[in-house]
Amino acid sequence: MKCIVCESSMNYYFSKTYNKEPFKTMMKDIGEVKYYKCENCSLTISKTHKELEQNKWEKLNFDFHHYLENNSTDINQPPYLEQALLIKILSENGIINSENMLDYAGGYGSLSKLLKKYFNINLPVYDPYVQNNSFVEYINKENLTKYSTVINSALFEHLVYRKQFDEINSLVIPNNGAMIIHTRISEDIQNDPNWFYLEPPVHTTFHTNKSMEILMEQWGYKSSIYCMSARCWILLKSDDSIIEQKVNEINKEMQTEYLVYKKSFVDYWKGF
Repeated sequence: MKCIVCESSMNYYFSKTYNKEPFKTMMKDIGEVKYYKCENCSLTISKTHKELEQNKWEKLNFDFHHYLENNSTDINQPPYLEQALLIKILSENGIINSENMLDYAGGYGSLSKLLKKYFNINLPVYDPYVQNNSFVEYINKENLTKYSTVINSALFEHLVYRKQFDEINSLVIPNNGAMIIHTRISEDIQNDPNWFYLEPPVHTTFHTNKSMEILMEQWGYKSSIYCMSARCWILLKSDDSIIEQKVNEINKEMQTEYLVYKKSFVDYWKGF
C-alpha cells in the first residue's frame, strides 16, 4: 500500500474494533479497522475504509451524520464563530480575498450563516449531500469554478483518496489563492486504538506536519498561517514578505499571538 501523499510504503500500524454504541451498530458490517502508517511522512490511514465498498461507505456516513443531527453528543464541532472572525480579520487586512470564497463540503452552512449574519460576508457552499437550506447559497458541482479562498472544515480526516484532496486544491486560483483547513495535524500519530480522534468511525485519515508540508509543496503553496482559536491553517500561494508584516501587526494590535506565520507549513502541534 502506497502513501497518498508521498507514495512511500505504508505499513500496518494498529487495529481498532468499535465495541461501544452507537458506533458498534454502525460498524457491525465493516468489522475491525486496520490502520497503516507511511514510513516517510507518517500519514496514517484506515486501509479498511479505503477498500470499503461505496454503498457501505455512504451508509456509514449517512448513519453517523443522522446520529449527530438527532442526538446530544460529546463529539466536538468546529469552532465556527472563531473561524468566521478569523476570515473577517484576514480579509480586512488583505491576506485573503473574502469576495470570492467557497466552503467545500460545508454541510448545513453553519459557517456561512455566521459570516452573513454577523459580518455581512457571503460564503457560498458546495456539499455533495446537502443542498436544501434556504438560508445558504449552495453551488452545484457542475457550477464550481476557481476561487480566491477555499475553505474546508473537518473534511481532511474523512478523505481516503488522493484525487479527493487534489479536487479541492484544483478550485483555488493559482496566483495568490488561499486554502483554509480545519482538521487535526500533529507531529506524529498515536499508536492507540483508544485515541479519542478515532471515536467517530468516519475519521479515516490522519495528517502530520510532514505530510502537510509535502502537500503544500506539491500544490504550490509558499507560506502558511495558523490560528489557534479557530483551529485553522491558512495555506497561501503567495510568499510576499508583506504578509508576515501584516501578521505581526495583527498580533501587536491584539496584544497576543493570534496568528503564527511561516514560509512553509506551520508545524504548530509538536508535542504529541
